[in-house]
Amino acid sequence: MVPDLRIRPANERVIRPGSYVLYWMIAARRARSSFALDRALEHARALGVGLVVFEPLRVAYPWACDRFHQFVLDGMRDNARAFDVPGVTYLPYLEPVPGAGSGLLETLAAKAAVVVTDDVPSGFLPRMVAAAAARLPVRVEAIDGNGLIPLRATDHAYPTAYAFRRHLQTSLQPHLRLSPEAEPLRDPLPMAQPALPADVTARWPDAFTWLAGGGSLDALPIDHSVAPTARGGASAAAARLDAFLVEGLPRYADRNDPMADVASGLSAYLHFGHISAHEVFHRVMRGQGWLGDLPSSGRGGREGWWGVSPAAEGFLDQLITWREVGLNMCAHRADYDQFGSLPAWAQATLARHADDPREHVYTLDDFDAARTHDPLWNAAQRQLVREGRMHNYLRMLWGKKILQWSATPQDALATMIDLNNRYALDGRDPNSYSGIFWTLGRYDRPWGPEREIFGTVRYMSSENTARKVRVKDYLARYGTEPTLFSDL
Repeated sequence: MVPDLRIRPANERVIRPGSYVLYWMIAARRARSSFALDRALEHARALGVGLVVFEPLRVAYPWACDRFHQFVLDGMRDNARAFDVPGVTYLPYLEPVPGAGSGLLETLAAKAAVVVTDDVPSGFLPRMVAAAAARLPVRVEAIDGNGLIPLRATDHAYPTAYAFRRHLQTSLQPHLRLSPEAEPLRDPLPMAQPALPADVTARWPDAFTWLAGGGSLDALPIDHSVAPTARGGASAAAARLDAFLVEGLPRYADRNDPMADVASGLSAYLHFGHISAHEVFHRVMRGQGWLGDLPSSGRGGREGWWGVSPAAEGFLDQLITWREVGLNMCAHRADYDQFGSLPAWAQATLARHADDPREHVYTLDDFDAARTHDPLWNAAQRQLVREGRMHNYLRMLWGKKILQWSATPQDALATMIDLNNRYALDGRDPNSYSGIFWTLGRYDRPWGPEREIFGTVRYMSSENTARKVRVKDYLARYGTEPTLFSDL
């Protein structure tokens, strides 16, 4: 059973007689460990009807490009295989031009007993769900499968990771017992595969029919300059998790080394819903021999509460605390992506130093093309553009330098959001916004001494970073000019 706290009625319509249950899959793009899929199957079994899984991809979403489209399309191929089971009809749809998919959801919902979708707190999806729920003549339920703790288990945005961690340590354990089904399609639905409405396939051919008929990403009105990189989909996510558990997690203490390659690499798969935080958590804890026992309370510390290895503790803090504090912010602050959402102290100190002289001021185009005077920053930007990811420690430096080299803090924020969301596979994600805003003071505290431009916002420099982590090999891989740092 899906916990009540994760079920949000998106309208006041009722469940009615229908030909099938419709799962409008917009975020949890997978066939396992999904509360939304569990809920749709619960309805189908209770009503004695089949399930239609509708997974669309628009062309007009912000920063639409080949990189993101291909990642989702990889997932659709995996889902086509996973949903090829009795009682389920899967419809993947790639919109060829803006507006071409208009009316498809309504046509599918016309014969549905109930519509289930994903409850996501960020981006354009909440507005899209609200608009659809208002016009559909059938009950729409939005299901929260974002993290280990439900979004509605908190009533405000936590100002620091420490405060949120303390909340988790007193509130998380009951929710850990309520996980989605690992293999919800293992027991087939005992009914025939539902038929789609007669005009659907003629007006809106599925993604693979469209591609087989000569359609291609090249023909779509999206950004073709941002090329595909890593393979998406549930099978690639599972392979990445397997590799991390064997090769990365035992050496996770070395995660600040940009060439150690011990990061999980899961953030893009979590963002696109190709794997769930629940599955990652349970796989890690099985490997640790964890028995499910936790202290009844905690003091907000990063280590020792889980009772597992230090490497696993460090990873869990990233997976749960830092990932879900971003979800918490988006769930409770509609302005999560606006400068005004920064803590008052950060806004005040940045305002006091807004007119400080800047030795270097770069435009968005300069940053995009990695045309700064700093070889380490340029290398990090090149990694982002080429691979759709950036080493986490260098991402912090990347943001701090954009603040230092922009005309205003507001310009810096706009640049970070644009570059990150344009290129990063995990861009546009709540966790990604946490990283961007952290560079401006979110989830942090004032730091002395007070400096020009930064005020009391935490300062970072490339020289200090080069002394703390090994960057020579990183510069060799992603740099194109000689290093300016004599002490590397």
